[in-house]
Amino acid sequence: MKLITFAVPSYNSQDYLKNCIESLLPGGDEVEIIIVDDGSTDSTGAIADEYQSRYPGIVRAVHKPNGGHGSGVNKGLECARGLYYKVVDSDDRVDGEAYAALLKTIREHVAEGVEADLYIVNFVYEHTNDGTSYVSNYVKNFPQNKFFGWEDIKPLRLWKMLLMHSLVYKTGNLRESGTVLPEHTFYVDNYFAYRPLPYMRRLYYLNVDFYRYYIGRSDQSVNIDNVVKRYDNQIRCMNCMLSSYTYGEIEAMCRPLKKLMYHILHVIMCNTYFFTTAKDSPERRKLFKEMWDGLRSRDKKLYRRLKRMPAFVFLGMLPWRGKGAVTTASYKFLCKHVKLG
Repeated sequence: MKLITFAVPSYNSQDYLKNCIESLLPGGDEVEIIIVDDGSTDSTGAIADEYQSRYPGIVRAVHKPNGGHGSGVNKGLECARGLYYKVVDSDDRVDGEAYAALLKTIREHVAEGVEADLYIVNFVYEHTNDGTSYVSNYVKNFPQNKFFGWEDIKPLRLWKMLLMHSLVYKTGNLRESGTVLPEHTFYVDNYFAYRPLPYMRRLYYLNVDFYRYYIGRSDQSVNIDNVVKRYDNQIRCMNCMLSSYTYGEIEAMCRPLKKLMYHILHVIMCNTYFFTTAKDSPERRKLFKEMWDGLRSRDKKLYRRLKRMPAFVFLGMLPWRGKGAVTTASYKFLCKHVKLG
């Protein structure tokens, strides 16, 4: 049995793909590594084919026309044969000791017949510019080394998030959730870390620094110049999240999960304010207004619930440039102190 399918969406990743794959190979026959070559124009596809040839039965190379990161995640899930599904971006890697601990834990749970629907691990921001790092863990939020449900979690602070990097979904539950990421769109990881959560019922938090998230390159999607430029991508993802669950569906969830879902919407909407209002243009104002108007027409109760959040009450009182100044300052603060960009 393949315990984990690792999907590695890859576009023009020749400079760092090998480091990523080498970090995953120690899983041996218990894992499958699907390298999704997303229409690359460099040697990414050849590297994928080389690894498939060297490690048959472990590595699979899948070549497809360019569709963006979300398309690569979708394709990996379509092809996955592992019990669990984990996305590892081609410019990142996993930690060896933490990897061994995760596999050991899953192996033991499978043997006992009590598998989790979702394993949660820590991730580390590895800042390439200055060599510093920042560990994002959940020791204050989730029980450790035991099965638990959403009713057992504690609230996350405003700056704390569940990200794609920390989530190892059970493949069947992920498919059951109907999560399909939009193509040709950045920032789809926010949707991936939101839509499936209510479909994960038995959880397990392993306090290990598993995922190494390398950040700081000028071409990365979270670079401050890029996020401002790609505001329309962020709005597109925000609309997907706002359409995922109605107010009634969220309110029917257990209280801790309900608070988590609103927390995620709160944080990602704050990001959307920054992405969009950091600059001014008629198109930015139009798309931003259409996002809120669309939510109001679909789900007035959810619209009112979000609009009443303190951050949006405050931002709603500011002119456009005031919104941009406040959210830009907040983003830069996080970049400095949490190394987000």
